[in-house]
Amino acid sequence: MKDEVFFSKGMSHIKEDYPDLYDISVALNDVCYTGKVLDYKTQKLMAIAITAASSDDRAIKKQILSGMKELNITKDEIMDVLRVVLLTAGKPAFTKAVRILYKVAE
Repeated sequence: MKDEVFFSKGMSHIKEDYPDLYDISVALNDVCYTGKVLDYKTQKLMAIAITAASSDDRAIKKQILSGMKELNITKDEIMDVLRVVLLTAGKPAFTKAVRILYKVAE
């Protein structure tokens, strides 16, 4: 994980008050984002698609921003994964994510 960035606002409280739970969260993140078979960029694109499918505005924006900043993921690469979101999660989730992408890319 890059700089222990969590997208949940509650993680700062967990880090301060429950460091054991925070450490477990960091370790789980490190185990999930290994890059053993799929590289980190591909895994980040998957994370963008998953958050888009869930229609969580804040998470979509944070995933897109971190992918663009940390991994130089392009708008076109994100649109490719959002096409899959359209197919699997439907038009409302797709159009919401596209709107957020275009705001972020401006």
